[in-house]
Order: sequence, then structure tokens, then C-alpha cells
Amino acid sequence: MIKKKKIVLRDTGAHEHSAGDGHDQGGSCCDSQKNTKSSRIKQYTPAIISFVLLMSGILLDFLNVGFFKDWLRIVWYAVAYIPVGFPVMKQGWESILKGDFFTEFFLMSIATVGAFAIGEYPEGVAVMLFYTVGELFQHSAVTKARGNIKALLDVRPKSATVLRDGNPVSVAPESVKIGERIQVRLGEKVPLDGKLVSEKASLNTAAISGESKPSTILQGEEVYAGSINLDGVVEIVTTKEFKDSSIARILDMVQNATARKSKTELFIRKFAKIYTPIVVFLAIGLTLFPYFFVQDYIFSEWLYRALIFLVISCPCALVISIPLGYFGGLGAASRNGILFKGASFLDTITKINTLAIDKTGTMTKGVFKIKDVVVYSEGGPTNAPVAEQDFMHYLMAIEAQSTHPIAKAILAYKNEGEGHKAQDVFEVAGKGLIGTVDGKSVLAGNEALMLVNGIVVPEAVRNVVESTVMVAIEGKFAGYVVIADELKEGAMGAVESIRKMGISKIVMLSGDKEAITQKVAGELHVDSAMGGLLPEDKLKEVERLKGVAGAKVAFIGDGINDAPVLAASDLGIAMGGLGSDVAIETADVIIQTDQPEKVVQAVAIGRSTRRIVWQNIGLAFGVKAFVLILGAGGVATMWEAVFADVGVALLAVLNAVRLQNMKW
Repeated sequence: MIKKKKIVLRDTGAHEHSAGDGHDQGGSCCDSQKNTKSSRIKQYTPAIISFVLLMSGILLDFLNVGFFKDWLRIVWYAVAYIPVGFPVMKQGWESILKGDFFTEFFLMSIATVGAFAIGEYPEGVAVMLFYTVGELFQHSAVTKARGNIKALLDVRPKSATVLRDGNPVSVAPESVKIGERIQVRLGEKVPLDGKLVSEKASLNTAAISGESKPSTILQGEEVYAGSINLDGVVEIVTTKEFKDSSIARILDMVQNATARKSKTELFIRKFAKIYTPIVVFLAIGLTLFPYFFVQDYIFSEWLYRALIFLVISCPCALVISIPLGYFGGLGAASRNGILFKGASFLDTITKINTLAIDKTGTMTKGVFKIKDVVVYSEGGPTNAPVAEQDFMHYLMAIEAQSTHPIAKAILAYKNEGEGHKAQDVFEVAGKGLIGTVDGKSVLAGNEALMLVNGIVVPEAVRNVVESTVMVAIEGKFAGYVVIADELKEGAMGAVESIRKMGISKIVMLSGDKEAITQKVAGELHVDSAMGGLLPEDKLKEVERLKGVAGAKVAFIGDGINDAPVLAASDLGIAMGGLGSDVAIETADVIIQTDQPEKVVQAVAIGRSTRRIVWQNIGLAFGVKAFVLILGAGGVATMWEAVFADVGVALLAVLNAVRLQNMKW
């Protein structure tokens, strides 16, 4: 009955397999599907058997069939009861052995046994069947959303290409020893931490550091597992075993953070701890107390009333109506591109008062684009269109010789007219490009490239926060372009709407540079921001936020580096469109469309669901209390009690269906 948060990790990377491997995997997959199907059939079979026998028995009773009476009728309903009743009674007994007497299992058991004791066999079976079906629905929804922790996604490749005796050999990353040389091809993930042997490498480290700009790593510098190689084949000498690599540490933090996360109990368990002992003692009192106040006291008559009281008190209407409300909320959220990995998170999202957000890929697009072009003339910056067009022709001509992601962003710039041709272009590692365009010497790169070649960089350019590509033509500073990540459409509106919903504190935690993080945070008007954070730093900051009295913290992220924080927060929200698989599988809520404004919608759906659930609870309690009073007075019969239960359940269904038609 306790919902546990599971980490489901799944490898989605492209790997090379032998024919034998593929066959084995295919067989394993088929076996897994067969096992899953078999498990489901086994799970639902008891309820199906019970339902068929119950309906058959009720029909035979209705037709007043001659042979269906006495011992045969009792045995028939007993057989119908056992498949759904025995597991509940077993759980009740196990709880009693652990010292927990008053559970819903205990109440359901004594109430249904009581129904059999007074000859109300169909009602006894029906009550236990309703309870079991409600549990099956809840279990099915949770299982589908959470998946299985054994289906781990591994963010590292399945194999590492190791150079042994001069030949590349594909082996498991766990078998690679410290000091061995490995090859990483274009587009592959680095399997282990090490030092770069090749002259240079362009790596996407966003999954590890969260920094949006690809990193240029030079020979001898550190390379971290999980980084993606963006340019050619590179060689690395390993410095750590896989178990000590950056990716392994992140996964370990995810597991530890999940273990620290508080577990959510279903409402029915909390309710039963109070409701069950009250009902049991009232039933005992209803049997014995009248002896002292009633002249013509007949034990069997008052026992009969007490048993009816117990049957009426069964919380089957609550068992059905509560999950129904959550199912409606889960369905409404799914249709709006929001996946809640369990009904309990619909409740949790309504209690959030502190929101921590990642930057790259969460509030920004995570894609490089030219944000600004600044051209310098003799007198300084100029906005002349002709000057900008000519400037970009020079820059694009020289960047066409590079495969760097920033070069690709520059080449995506729309520039009319016939372009220039570059000659004698060569790359200065970690600094930029030098070449000749239309007979003029052109430099394009960072400030270090300018300084090495004696180019004076204006002070204003040095103070630009975003990534810049500076250009010098014929030994003079000609201008620069700003390469930056863009805010997602709706990001600013989402932050504003989140505030209006009562989430008072919003902070930004990013692995990107401090200056860039602060700039984006200023545009979004969040309360505070911290940049340059490693995964463990983000985790510490969220733990600090959670330590504030009364704080309920949600975190929104999308990268592998966000996974530990998503697991440790009270509610983890992941961007599901472009987000990493680890983040998606670790989070409690998935925004499938990557739109920040969907967070606002998720909160609204959670609040609507909670409101309807409490309406159903109030309805069930109200009707139940009324019928209980009638039962204690000997007015209500068993069929009236069952009718009241079914009526409440029907009204709860209709109320829950309203969620399907709501707009948020």
C-alpha cells in the first residue's frame, strides 16, 4: 500500500551488436513480454473467477432454482469468496502478527465473514470483490507509470573500444583497466574518465556539467564519462575504473537520493488506522451495551445488527471513489502532454511552495543560434546593413572550414549575396581559425586568438556575457557575433503564472557559467540563481532548500546531471521531449512537450484532481455515516447498505469523469 519511488533506467543509445547478441536480445525481449502477459493474467484471474461465480450465484438466486440452496449455495459463494478474500485475510493476519491490528484488511475480513455468518453470502463476496478490483486498478496504474527498476537505463555505452596490441577491441566498460587506451568515434559517448591522447577534441559535456557550450579539450586534459564526441575519432587513456567514473557517481547519487526520499502512503491506509478501530469497537458496543439498557435483550438479534453495521461500514465506496478521482486526473494530464508517475504525485504538486529550475534545455532551447552581430568601423560599432552583410560573408567563409557546433550556428545565418571563398585556413587549437578571404587575412575566434596576434579587443566586447566569436580583418578588430542559447517560448510567462499560483520562491540552479546563468535568471525574474554547479552542488542546494521549515521543493530539469536532484526533491519534473533518459525515468512528472508553461497546467490539474477526490471522500463519508446510523437502529438492511455503496460509487464515477472535460 505504500508507494515507493523507483528509478527506471533504460539505454537508448545506438550500439553495435553481433548477430548472436541481437538474437539473444530479441529472445529476451519476447520472453519478458510473455512473462509480463502471464503475470497480468495470473494477477486478474482471481477477480475474474470471483466475479463469474458471484454473478452466476445471484442469477440462480433470482431465478429461485431448486437445487441452489442449503450447503450447495454456501459452498458456491465460499468458492467465489476465496480467490479475492484469502489474499486480503492473509495480509490482515500478517499485519496482526506484526502488531498492527486495525488495518483495512482486518476490517474487510471481519465484515465479509460477518456477512457470511448472517447468511448474506452474495454481499460478502461483492464487498471483497469491489475492494480487490479497486486495488488492481491502482496497482495497474502505478506499475504502468513507474516501470520496473530492473530495466535500468545505462547512460554509458554497452561497450568500450580498447586498443590492445594495436588493434581495436570492443569490451565491456567494467573490464577496462586504468592506463588502457580507448577510442571514441564521432557521436559516441565517452565510456570512462581519462586524459585526452589526441591533439584536441570537441565534446558535448552538457549531460555532466550542464554547460550549454561544447567544450574544446586539448591533449592531456581531463575527459569525463558521459561526454559526447562531436568531431572525428579521438583517443583517451583511462584514469579511473568505471565504478569510479563521473557517470557511475551520478547514478549512485540518484539511488542514494531516491532512498532518502519520503514514501507516500495511500489515503486509505491512513484513514483505516482511525476508521477501523472506531468501527470495530462500535460494533462490539452495539452487541453488548444494549444488555444494560434494553429489557427484552436478545443476544442474537443485536449480534445480527452489529454484523450488518460492520458490513455497512466497509469502506468499499471510498476504495473505489478515491482511485477513480486520481485516474481521472492522470488521464486528463496525459492528454495534455503531462505524465504523472503515480496518483500520489497529483497530491504532491498541490503542496509545492518552492521551485528550483535548471537552465539549459529546461527554460532555454539548448540550441546555439546567432543572437547579435556587431560590426566595427573606424569610429566603433556600426549598424549599417551593408557592413553587416559584408562582415558575415568574411566570417562565414572562414567558418565553413570548421565542423565545430558554433561554426554550424554561424553558417545557419541567412546572408544574401554571393559569398567569399576562404583559402589557407588552419585551426589554432582552443582559440579559433586563421585564413585568407579574398586576399585579406582573417582571424575568427576567442579573445585569446586576438591577443596572440596583437589585435586590440575593445573593453565593451570583453564584458559581453554570452559566448562570442571575434573577427579581425587585416590586423584590425572588425566586430563580433554573439552565440547564445534562446529562452523557450512561454518561459517568461510560465514563471509569472507559477508565482500567481502561490509558489512564492523560484530559484535557478545551472551547470552553465555563472554570468550566463545570472543573465537568463534576470530575464526570467527569478528570486535567485547559481551557476557553475556540478551535480553534487545542485543536490546540496536542493537539500538546503528542503531544510527550510515548511518548504516543499520541486525541481525542473532535463539532463543526466539533473537526475540526482530530481530524485532528491519532493517532486521531480523532467522535460520529456529533449531531456535525457535518466532524468525522464528518475522524475515524478514528465512534461512530454518540453514546454515550461505545462508546469502551470500540471499544478492546475493536480489541484482540480485533489478537489474532486475530496468531494468524493465527503460524499462517501456522508452517505456512509447516514446508513451506519440506520443500520445501528435496525432500520437499514443489507441490500440497502449495498445499494448505498453502489450509488456512492456511481456518483463518484460521474464526478471523476468531469476531469476529462475540464480545461486548464
